[in-house]
Amino acid sequence: MIENQSIRPAQVIGPLGEPLTLDTLPPPTTTRWVVRRKAEVVAAVNGGLLTVDEVCERYSLTLEEFASWQRSIDRSGMPGLRVTRIQHYRDVYERQQRF
Repeated sequence: MIENQSIRPAQVIGPLGEPLTLDTLPPPTTTRWVVRRKAEVVAAVNGGLLTVDEVCERYSLTLEEFASWQRSIDRSGMPGLRVTRIQHYRDVYERQQRF
């Protein structure tokens, strides 16, 4: 992350390879979080477009909720963000950690 730098990029590469800007991010009024939108917000933070604090404030998220999105992407990629599959991917990750 580039949180300590005062200069921010005008755009970052999104999860599907498209450029993301502040204007193309999900709107602050978003209430339905599909996988693509979650991944775009995580990519924006990872690329330095927004800070974690700005994302939490902009989208009314808790730090824990955003951190869980980041963890899910790190562990399982975009499919790990699917709400219906969270327990499955969590189980897979825990089994991998045992071996």
